[in-house]
Amino acid sequence: MASVEFKNVTKSFGAFNAVSDVSFAIGDGEFVCLLGPSGCGKTTSLRMIAGLETPSHGQVLIGGDDVTNLHPKDRQISMVFQDYALYPHMNLADNIAYPLKVRGEPIQKRHGRAKEVADVLKIGHLMDRLPSQISGGQQQRTSLARALVYPSRVYLFDEPLSNLDAKLRLEARGFLNHLQRDMGMTAVYVTHDQAEAMALATRIALMDQGRIVQYAPPIEIYRRPATTFVANFVGNPPMNLVQVDAAHGDGQLQLKADGLTLSSLPMSSGIAAALATAKTLTLGIRPEHLAIAEPGRANTISGTLFANENMGPESLVTIERPDTSRLTARIFTDDHIALTEAVSLSFAPEHIHLFDSTGARIPADGERPL
Repeated sequence: MASVEFKNVTKSFGAFNAVSDVSFAIGDGEFVCLLGPSGCGKTTSLRMIAGLETPSHGQVLIGGDDVTNLHPKDRQISMVFQDYALYPHMNLADNIAYPLKVRGEPIQKRHGRAKEVADVLKIGHLMDRLPSQISGGQQQRTSLARALVYPSRVYLFDEPLSNLDAKLRLEARGFLNHLQRDMGMTAVYVTHDQAEAMALATRIALMDQGRIVQYAPPIEIYRRPATTFVANFVGNPPMNLVQVDAAHGDGQLQLKADGLTLSSLPMSSGIAAALATAKTLTLGIRPEHLAIAEPGRANTISGTLFANENMGPESLVTIERPDTSRLTARIFTDDHIALTEAVSLSFAPEHIHLFDSTGARIPADGERPL
């Protein structure tokens, strides 16, 4: 296995920058997910690691070696494509063994190795079948087996689960997690599915408009989103965001908004710096940190009931505020929640996040890494 590094990489298509001055490093044995909306630059970044695209500027390194202009076949990488890219006229044995065939391995050796990998992936009994004769989940495993049949320094995955149904996606995700733990592979995995990224990655590179907006372990991205974009992208439902007017005095911060009652908060150096440029902040709180408020409860936000969705083990209660913005609470209960038109949601002040006028999260004084 090997490390991967981008040094100030830019990829332009005419006047459009698909990737803009991106730098990041992936350690040997890490499983990193490139996550983001369509068009954010994640697949272009993966293709530059593979050698299918050449950077307009900057360097790509694998194992410390500059591979920026190296041909894909000379990079010792394996890639699993979104559509699996299996040869329809070849049986599974030949599909899996193909990387060994192009390297000149004798047929007995390559078929023996293909069977060995296929057995690990629970498709060894299907080696004589054509791709059209097996299920989507089995095709996905065949594509994965072909990537694993020849030892590689880095394994690349381009949305490999997107063509599977929900049950197979969950099964395949668990299998990839198990495989990563067993092999310790260096992997770069492109997805727009945050659940896949959260479940698989040791670190997530969250991209937007060709740039990495946060690069951190999944739990840190979820608990401490760097920007309002991250807060709104990661989480299902996403973090609730409310514009608030801020004032301070005697070392305390007061936040005001329609329907919001909130006790004073202690000031911090980060908040003071944010208020020096703007008096409006964004308050964020995760749906699971909201509850149905009891009468007279402090630290609440009110509105009219918009939706009450029973999901089985939980209910999603959404309220609409006077400015038409909506907040969703995740209430963990099997019981149906009966609500009137006016609803108040309560929260603990320690669970709120504050973002400045640029959308950047304001860290607490003395905040430690998770």
